[in-house]
Amino acid sequence: MTVLIRRSELALPACNDHMFAKALSCGADLVFLDLEDATPESLKESAREKAITALTEMDWGRTVPAIRVNGLDTQWCHDDIIEVVTRAREKLHTIVVPKARTARDVWWVDLLLTQLEAKLGLTRQIRLEVLIEEVEGLANAEEIAAASPRVDALIFGVGDFSLSQGARVDTNFDPLGDYPGDFWHYARNKTLVAARIAGVLAIDAPFPDYGNLEGYRRDARRASLLGYTGKWAIHPTQVPVANAVYSPTAEEIAMARRNVAAYREAEAQGRGAVGVDGVLVDAAHIKMAAATLARAEAIDPALVHGVTVGS
Repeated sequence: MTVLIRRSELALPACNDHMFAKALSCGADLVFLDLEDATPESLKESAREKAITALTEMDWGRTVPAIRVNGLDTQWCHDDIIEVVTRAREKLHTIVVPKARTARDVWWVDLLLTQLEAKLGLTRQIRLEVLIEEVEGLANAEEIAAASPRVDALIFGVGDFSLSQGARVDTNFDPLGDYPGDFWHYARNKTLVAARIAGVLAIDAPFPDYGNLEGYRRDARRASLLGYTGKWAIHPTQVPVANAVYSPTAEEIAMARRNVAAYREAEAQGRGAVGVDGVLVDAAHIKMAAATLARAEAIDPALVHGVTVGS
């Protein structure tokens, strides 16, 4: 089974073509050209043209090429999908669907893509990532995540979710006052659980205070401990932080290898569990270790095969 790696997903305004080259060289796992919130209404159509040019003419290297279309309830969404897919074809890998409220929203995009792929004779299926950024979308997150086999990830979109919930927050979406614990824990965890039920990735929210890299690192780390596998970036400087946080550390890899070796030795002796450094290791631990090693292998085989790396 292929392990998808989406540690960092960089948002890039599709209208700002002067930023494209730098964004594609910063090491993000995925870059999406944003036709929605980051593009003013007066530039929607010209930004679409710039996105098509970038997809078809620029070297994306290992970075996954994506777009975020306008909302399904806008006048631009239909043309975003049809024009970009028709002209970029297989150069477009992923479409980010904003403000999904029900599974039917995802179904609509899936159906339109199925028709386009058949009409154009495309050989590779275009993938979807879906934003949970409305209270109705959060309530229906499980159905949304499972609405199409194209879905690779759910994304917690804290900005619009703040508005939808009526939360009193600042421009970094932090509460305007004392609050016990993580202000967004419920929404973040429900999105994660819905993604896990469907077997797709969970991508954490953006962190607008891009000058505060330690704050970004802290936010990313907390989400990673819950089980998120990546985070949005709104500036190239955030990308290396996300890539580091959402990669297994050297210590995690070493522990996984040690546990697997000890368990296999015990298994060969007819035992179903073994103690490693005074801690029980059984089949559940081996599944966790296998997931860690598979993720490290997908990021960089050198992480697993004996090359010393930093944590």
